[in-house]
Amino acid sequence: MKVFNFLCITLLLFTLHAVAQGPTDFLSKEFHKGRREALRSKMPQNSVAVVFANPVRNRANDVDYVFHQDPNFYYLTGYREPNAVLVLFSENQTDAKGTSYNEILYVQKKDAQAEMWYGTRLGAVGAAKELGFSTVMNGEDFINSQIDFKKFNRVFIEKFNDDYRNSTRNKAEIYDLVASFKEVSGFNEIQFSSEYVEKVHQAIANVPDKKLIELSRKINQELTRYPELKKDKLIMDFASAKNDNELKDYQQKISLNLEAIKENNFDFSFLPNNLATLREVKTEEEIKLLTKAIRISAIGQIEVMKAMKPHMSETELQGIHEFVYKKYGAEYEGYPSIVGAGNNGCILHYIENNKTKIGNDLVLMDLGAEYRGFTADVTRTIPANGKFTKAQEEIYNIVYKAQEAGIALYVVGGSMSAPNRAAVKIVNEGLYKLGIIKSIDEKHNYLPHGTIHHIGLDVHDPGNYNNFEENMIATMEPGIYIPEGSNCDKKYWGIGIRIEDDILVTKNGPVNLSAEAPRTVKEIEKMMAKKSVLDDFVLPNLDK
Repeated sequence: MKVFNFLCITLLLFTLHAVAQGPTDFLSKEFHKGRREALRSKMPQNSVAVVFANPVRNRANDVDYVFHQDPNFYYLTGYREPNAVLVLFSENQTDAKGTSYNEILYVQKKDAQAEMWYGTRLGAVGAAKELGFSTVMNGEDFINSQIDFKKFNRVFIEKFNDDYRNSTRNKAEIYDLVASFKEVSGFNEIQFSSEYVEKVHQAIANVPDKKLIELSRKINQELTRYPELKKDKLIMDFASAKNDNELKDYQQKISLNLEAIKENNFDFSFLPNNLATLREVKTEEEIKLLTKAIRISAIGQIEVMKAMKPHMSETELQGIHEFVYKKYGAEYEGYPSIVGAGNNGCILHYIENNKTKIGNDLVLMDLGAEYRGFTADVTRTIPANGKFTKAQEEIYNIVYKAQEAGIALYVVGGSMSAPNRAAVKIVNEGLYKLGIIKSIDEKHNYLPHGTIHHIGLDVHDPGNYNNFEENMIATMEPGIYIPEGSNCDKKYWGIGIRIEDDILVTKNGPVNLSAEAPRTVKEIEKMMAKKSVLDDFVLPNLDK
């Protein structure tokens, strides 16, 4: 017994030491509590929100991907482990012992055997202490709780993923937690994949008999524009009906489905809509961490500018960026790194990064460090040999001018669509002046994407995209992409340029948080002329 006690004490001390050695600058438990209170304040009476952690996802065979928490779940809890559920009540509840509570966090329980293989778990006691919850239970308790979800007027949930695996490692994995919830709550699979699909269902249910054929034809025309319609069986059945009788039959089925949906108490829009509103405006804590992620990413761009040589590969450049991230203690990349040389830079989400020699091409580098959950998004495009050609500089300066015009419009109260309009106007004028397009109004694919999105816990953070508010952080990322074979002078072929910065909206105007990384042609060329600490870092040749 003494030996056993000694081992337990030793294990506890080791665990505490291991925890103490980890990062300590995550968001505070007070932050997460405040976010739960903010969400609860928006919940109507007699309602409950149920938020699930992300599942563990399989990479291959018996190897899983490194677990990454669902951003909304992390935002509300701070819990970074899998197999967990948050239940948030609009009003206080009372348990059998008379204890009052308005939230419960269910977590994966302590398990010495599992922790030996996969790392220390907080467990219920640890989660209560570290995360500031007064009521924390194990996942098995959620399965056995038999919470009467049917008594609530509304049950707020997000749409379920379709990749929950039942690995049978334990009986309270996310697969089991979701299955238990569906069974206890009476959840059915009748749901809409998008608001537009719901509108189509409503239109079919309410259309007069004499216009059924006309509506069917219109839906068929919409299938190309809205591919989500093809995934809805009832809509496809209606669209492919051969006569009036079949159209009426499918109309009736859709009407019955709509009635069934009205009768249940599930709401799929409340959580994403309200969490988007909360998350698009950052608190002081969030701004501090996100700024660090952005600065790390900008410094990564600087170090690559100094280190880049024509003999390098795209993969090597990616590695330098990501080494800088790790050097600063960033946990991950916020998204798959994009390093595209030459024509590869014209592929918007090019992530192969396998060109073995970048030569004298332009290299587009879109990368972002994830630091304590927050993701930067910074892009620079630079010449591999340190000098822009005249054609490259012409296109680059159009993009730079477009970005500058857009950033200037990041002002409190301004429309979030204004920067994109300003950038598109300048890009079109510039392309026309160079003869790449035949008129300013010509439709083209040289700038095929929008130029702004929120960043935060997601690289594309949720938001409503109405007007700018103080303490929003959003990208400004115009680009021009002229792939080989384009209908223009060949000297522009293979030029892909994007400049992306992360802009903080303040009452005193926009602040470019990634401004450390040079943006102008002269600044980039000057930085690339500097010596790199990696110039003398040479590894053995393995091919000899």
